Amino acid sequence: MSVLNFQPQEVFSYFEEICSMPHGSGNTDTISNYLVNFAKEQGLSYIQEPCGNVIIYKEATAGYEDAPTVILQGHMDMVCEKDENARIDFANEGLQLKVEGDYILAEHTTLGGDDGIAIAYALAILASSTIKHPALEVVITVDEEIGMLGASALDASVLKGSMLLNIDSEEEGILTTSCAGGVVLDLTLPFRKVQTEGICYEILLDGLQGGHSGVEIHKERVNASLMMGRLLFELSKKLGYGLEMISGGLKDNAIPRAARAVIWLEQAGEELLKKTVKEFQQRVSREYRASDSGICFTLQRLPQTEGRMLHPGDKEKVIFLLRQLPNGVQKISIDIPNLVETSCNLGILKTIEEEIVLEVSIRSCVESEKQELMEKIAYLIEFLGGDWTAKGDYAGWEYNPDSKLQRIMVNVFQQMYQREPKLEAIHAGLECGILVAKLPDLECISFGPDIKDIHTPKERLSISSTQRVWQYLIEVLKSIGSV
Repeated sequence: MSVLNFQPQEVFSYFEEICSMPHGSGNTDTISNYLVNFAKEQGLSYIQEPCGNVIIYKEATAGYEDAPTVILQGHMDMVCEKDENARIDFANEGLQLKVEGDYILAEHTTLGGDDGIAIAYALAILASSTIKHPALEVVITVDEEIGMLGASALDASVLKGSMLLNIDSEEEGILTTSCAGGVVLDLTLPFRKVQTEGICYEILLDGLQGGHSGVEIHKERVNASLMMGRLLFELSKKLGYGLEMISGGLKDNAIPRAARAVIWLEQAGEELLKKTVKEFQQRVSREYRASDSGICFTLQRLPQTEGRMLHPGDKEKVIFLLRQLPNGVQKISIDIPNLVETSCNLGILKTIEEEIVLEVSIRSCVESEKQELMEKIAYLIEFLGGDWTAKGDYAGWEYNPDSKLQRIMVNVFQQMYQREPKLEAIHAGLECGILVAKLPDLECISFGPDIKDIHTPKERLSISSTQRVWQYLIEVLKSIGSV
């Protein structure tokens, strides 16, 4: 029995059907086949790609045959998270929906409004015999949440659309017009080991804010790994010591919140070590009092009296790398106020056998800037005798100030809402970037209804916002049809 008895009934009915079937990332066969069966039932042409992407075609309604073909786009996978009270098998079961006031939620789990609502909107339009629209190409991709894999695999040669409506944003009234592309560099710096003896100390750094390396990079939060490198440099100026290992961070797309190093020194340097670390903490605490007031260094003497450490020359290379590696905001956009255009983040730092391993995430909405930063870091690691590889490369989506689609969507918004929409760019990835790289003349806008706390069990979709954005989408299609 349906719990979503709201208008437009067709949108909420399709959304409820989508929620009733498992569709977590990597488990999208059921919903992919559901979309194919829908196309067959509606008598619409479709393509189901080997990866599971589904493209459904619908001809223009009468009078709109000469309008530009429009691509409606979203993704079919959801992030599967649950709280401790959840009793669900995400691989085989659908969600249990409920309504609280203006919001649709799932019992103890994520809702998948990101991006089930895009599919619901698209299916309602495809099934309608009354909505006016240009020729449509509905593109629903797989596995967006784990690296935009479906968009990367998509064969764009089967698409004719010149305007793309990406329904994968979570705040009504915001039109996203640009996003960052990215790449992760794996850096390796080999070192030689030498025997040592003396006093062994572990240095821990924690208490930092951390955060997302894209949307929070502008907040100038401390990168724990680089701060540890700064401390090691400071120690080098005051006492002789050996470095056994250094590590920090867990994910390439997160600003490291903690770091660890193990060093060797003579007993005569013990008090100077403590004094230097204490003074260093006081100094950097003042520097970062606004962003990381909890910064804390802890010293612990370890029991071993002999071991192996990096060759002194290789230790200097590691410290040099951590002092010179680009990190944080590299460039702010001129076109869009306050937008971070290019950045990088040292996300993971590890010592493995006889190598220091680093993972650096680079983001930019300008492809040439992304390439330039990648080459700069690659040159640095090669100069020090290390090596690098690139992985997960995806294209950015550069702002287009001459976009006809943007003008249409702004005008329709003004007419409907009696106010200006907010034009926004994000310093994170969207499928638009990948699709624009495949179709260079494609104009894109990303938008959507209000969805709160996405990717958490508190995720909820606003009913009233879903209704308004539905009417907005219909009016946008009409306006494109009259271009």
